[in-house]
Amino acid sequence: MTTKITFFILILFSSMKIFGQGHVNVTRLDMTKLPKGIKYEGKITNAVMWTDKIGDNIVITTETGEYPSKTNKDKANRDAKIFAYHYISNGEVLKQTWSVYDFIKECPLDIEAKFIRNTFQVTDLNNDKIAEVWLMYKTICHGDVSPCDMKIIMYQGQQKYKMQGRNKVKVSNTQFEGGEFTFDKAFLASPKTFKDFAKKLWNKNIIQVFE
Repeated sequence: MTTKITFFILILFSSMKIFGQGHVNVTRLDMTKLPKGIKYEGKITNAVMWTDKIGDNIVITTETGEYPSKTNKDKANRDAKIFAYHYISNGEVLKQTWSVYDFIKECPLDIEAKFIRNTFQVTDLNNDKIAEVWLMYKTICHGDVSPCDMKIIMYQGQQKYKMQGRNKVKVSNTQFEGGEFTFDKAFLASPKTFKDFAKKLWNKNIIQVFE
């Protein structure tokens, strides 16, 4: 079955649509009916498609959860990974154009490497008919109450933007630790609407949630 036909079947069997800011119609995919050319590691947390000026897009995000490290002699150390994959179809050709990978390795303490709930978004904030894909996640290996490393990765086409820092943890009745962030050069040079959206997403999810 061709990739193009598979896309139409995926839309037909999808039962839920989500709408990104900036008039991007995003369809949530049936994870059991992904095109055969798509390969991934871990458990799928998001699988969506949309069409923009570039073509037919698919993004999949996955998490492995924690698992024993390969170099684990005493079975105390664990690893955890997160991934995101972007594919585009022009006619019958399915091509991966970018991926995101981050991890914690050989952690003997509490470990986190996961996407932050309800932060994955597809937008067209500058209305140029090329969607922006927003990924937000945290990573840490710790044995105390301390902030996690936190990142927002945004892609528009093949251009990557990164915002990174730490989330915020309450350490006393009146004091917090963490919350700072920096933009990379691409973000600093980007339209104000991109930076404003990133800051809003960051501040909305800045407080560490212990699960």
